[in-house]
Amino acid sequence: MMLFRLLAILFALFISVLHSLPWSIDISESQGPGTTLQSFSFNCSSYMPTLELLSVRPPTSFFNNPSLHRHKGVYVGKVTLSSSARLDALAVNRYELQLQYKCGNFVVAGPLFVHVQRDPGRFRCAGPFASPAGEFIYVPETVTPGALLYTLLLPGLGAQRAQMNITSAQDPPLFPGPFSIDEQGLLRAPSQGLRGQAFKTFQLQILVSLGKGQSCKGMLTVKVLPAPSSQVSFPQKAQSITIPEDLVPGSKVIQVQARGFNLLYEIISPLPSQLYSIGQADGVVRTTAPLDLAGAQGAAVTKLQVRAFEKLRPWASAEFDLTVNVRAVNQWPPRCHPALLVTQVPETTPVGTVLSKITCVDPDSAGGPLDFQLQFHNPPDSASLHLRDRVLEVNTTLDCDTLGACFQHAASILVLDDGQPQMTTEVPVLVMVTPVNEFSPACVPRTFRVREDAGPHTLLGSMVGTDMDYPHNSLEYYISGGPSTFAVDRLSGELRLLGPLDYEQQRWYKIIILLIDHSQDCDLNHHRSGSCTVTIEVEVSSTMTPLIVTEVEAFWKPEPWFVVVLTATGVVLLLALGWLLSRVLRGFAQLLQAPSKPARALLLNSIPGNEGPVEKLMEAPRMEMSQHFDGRAHDVPNFHRTPIGGQMTRTRSCPISQQEGDAVAGRAP
Repeated sequence: MMLFRLLAILFALFISVLHSLPWSIDISESQGPGTTLQSFSFNCSSYMPTLELLSVRPPTSFFNNPSLHRHKGVYVGKVTLSSSARLDALAVNRYELQLQYKCGNFVVAGPLFVHVQRDPGRFRCAGPFASPAGEFIYVPETVTPGALLYTLLLPGLGAQRAQMNITSAQDPPLFPGPFSIDEQGLLRAPSQGLRGQAFKTFQLQILVSLGKGQSCKGMLTVKVLPAPSSQVSFPQKAQSITIPEDLVPGSKVIQVQARGFNLLYEIISPLPSQLYSIGQADGVVRTTAPLDLAGAQGAAVTKLQVRAFEKLRPWASAEFDLTVNVRAVNQWPPRCHPALLVTQVPETTPVGTVLSKITCVDPDSAGGPLDFQLQFHNPPDSASLHLRDRVLEVNTTLDCDTLGACFQHAASILVLDDGQPQMTTEVPVLVMVTPVNEFSPACVPRTFRVREDAGPHTLLGSMVGTDMDYPHNSLEYYISGGPSTFAVDRLSGELRLLGPLDYEQQRWYKIIILLIDHSQDCDLNHHRSGSCTVTIEVEVSSTMTPLIVTEVEAFWKPEPWFVVVLTATGVVLLLALGWLLSRVLRGFAQLLQAPSKPARALLLNSIPGNEGPVEKLMEAPRMEMSQHFDGRAHDVPNFHRTPIGGQMTRTRSCPISQQEGDAVAGRAP
């Protein structure tokens, strides 16, 4: 149990250490000695912990050994900058500190990375110029009066203008004349030149001042060398070459060669050279950056001043002027925004409406001329769109109310540059024209005639509506109010009869047919409606007076089980009758074969007879008939029923004359 508890404590301690140790921090180069880089805590309850700085890469004395003290039961460690700390992001921008934490037998080690960030508002003198001995430069005594001797570059100065002054004395006869330095750090020779000053040394104390009280100083020592004993020269003083702009960095431009012994080469103007470099030993000029005429400012023409000098006697030198012209190469097609043009407009869009504006640039030549062409794909000969000065406009009326007139206009805009070879860019264009429900449906008033004895679902006629919007047959028909005697089919417009008509009660009807269109607008809930009046005239039926017999019937619906029993009983009865008939036929056959009187008598006695007279057996039940006549004529079929043997027989009555009708009515009980 104690072992598990110890393991749990060590695991918690290890997790705490890992989470408390900062692995990477950022610090500004302006931070000075004593600055706390980071604080972190550790748990160690049974031992006296230690925190050590094992190593620093690159080696430096800028960091103190970490401190460790206890606060409220937790040990807090700190890493701080030492008194000698002078952080410089341009010199070193990343330090790796190897830390080790020990609690009893438990040891954790890990790196702490310190990233030094540039401070835009801070500068200082650095390099050999700021060292106690200063920086040494060598110039020949034959240097041109006022020539550029040295350029002072300070880290962190950037584009800021600093005031630079030579504070040391430059009085004759020690100095032939004063050296000068401007705000860009360009040190120039005295206007009197340095002729006759060979082997002399001139020390210059330079003060650099920037606003907000920031300043630094350094030392420059100028040593004058005697005139060269050997002659270093170029075959020609100047040369101009032309190269394409698609050369990659590191490409060879030209090789310059001077006459002399053990020569070295350097570019002395411009300093620094952003686009070109020269091999110190072989004199090969190479590109150092992409020669993009659109992106690299001043890359079209570059004037280089190359100096060749003896390695052991730098004052023995010669200069060469090289002009590099960069020829444009059409590498990239025009770039356009938007790269895809998709828009949706209603068919009522006025002519001249701007649909979109396209913006294109030529990466090879910023501001170069571009040519725009509009090509149609579907329909191929459409004139609905027009491209004018990079603006896509509606050229003709976009009408969707005729068959095939509402299109999805597919086109493309070709953008061509003027380079060689010519490059093009295609911008796809899709303009979708949506229908608009502009017109209300209409129909022509109609009059229909129908006989009063017409049956249900009789077709009275059809309504035909018209709509100028496409599709033209997208209509629905409804009856607005009116009687329920009539109905109209919602889709076909057919008007039908539903209920009975009575000429004596109402001879004509007026109903309003409502027409509603659909599927004629991109908004499916947008409908238009129209209406028209339909007149229905009721006509009297035929003048023949029919015999009207009204009957009252009583129907009995048996139960299912009774039907089954009755059916089974009927089958049994039929079988018995068949058996009895076969016996009778067999008796007749025997009688015919032996016709004797006793047998005949026996046969007659064997047949079960019906008692009673024949008239009683043949008596037909009296026919019962009820009559009712209301004086109206009906062309509907008339029936009467006659009960026969407990069953009702139904007989159709045809129209008869008035006298026959009266005679029949007089015989009715």
